Amino acid sequence: MGFVMAIVPVLIAGGVAVFVIGRLKHKYNQGNLGRKKSKGAQVLLDSFIPMGMLLGCTVGIILGMFFSISLLSTVSLGASIGYLAGYFAYEIYSKEKTVGDG
Repeated sequence: MGFVMAIVPVLIAGGVAVFVIGRLKHKYNQGNLGRKKSKGAQVLLDSFIPMGMLLGCTVGIILGMFFSISLLSTVSLGASIGYLAGYFAYEIYSKEKTVGDG
């Protein structure tokens, strides 16, 4: 049982990473990766995925302190869920029109 609990977070994080990287690669190859015209909007767009990972790690640390789950598991699962949430935020924001985008 301990072996399974050690492998599950790695499999989930790996699956999320493969999904996100595969989707971004597909969008890049098609030429429709999200781009904004203003520099500030582009910086915000590019920071969604790393900020999602940081927020996920923070939530994982907080949950690891209050529940009897391994801190390493909660941090890795939090980072992978944050990575996925950051990707979805990236997708949503890249489709929205902002001031300066024609």
